[in-house]
Amino acid sequence: MSHNSPPSRASRVRAGVPFKKNAWYSIDIPSASEEILEVEESIIEALTQTVLTNSDVFAVRLALDEALANAIKHGNCADPGKKVCIRFRLEDEGITISVRDEGCGFDYRNIPDPTADDRLELPCGRGLLLMKSYMDKISFNDAGNEVTMFKGRGNNDSCLQ
Repeated sequence: MSHNSPPSRASRVRAGVPFKKNAWYSIDIPSASEEILEVEESIIEALTQTVLTNSDVFAVRLALDEALANAIKHGNCADPGKKVCIRFRLEDEGITISVRDEGCGFDYRNIPDPTADDRLELPCGRGLLLMKSYMDKISFNDAGNEVTMFKGRGNNDSCLQ
């Protein structure tokens, strides 16, 4: 990002905003991987106002990173003219996050198992597995171009706790 460019939508959302519970917040970004960090930082800042533990926050960041990377790379084919819409809502016991791209979607029911012997050494294909492992709930819209995830406090059975 050059010094003359306007601040990203993410930085404008987080600049001193006191986040309210059960209110939806939206961030729209171009399909550029350099936008991911600012979105993550905005949402992590919001998480400081929740009951989530450090390991919960780590889980959210990891799943969000995967969802954003998938939307940019696979959904929008890294076309900066296409947007990724991120919505999030802080709740009493956690956070709900939705990531939608402008792509045609995919059939999330027919994703190859990344733990199958013939896929173990592939350098990609584990993002959805990570998202499902670290979040408490994950669902897709019918078109397959939007994922909605929920993370509640202490609901992660990973070794990070």
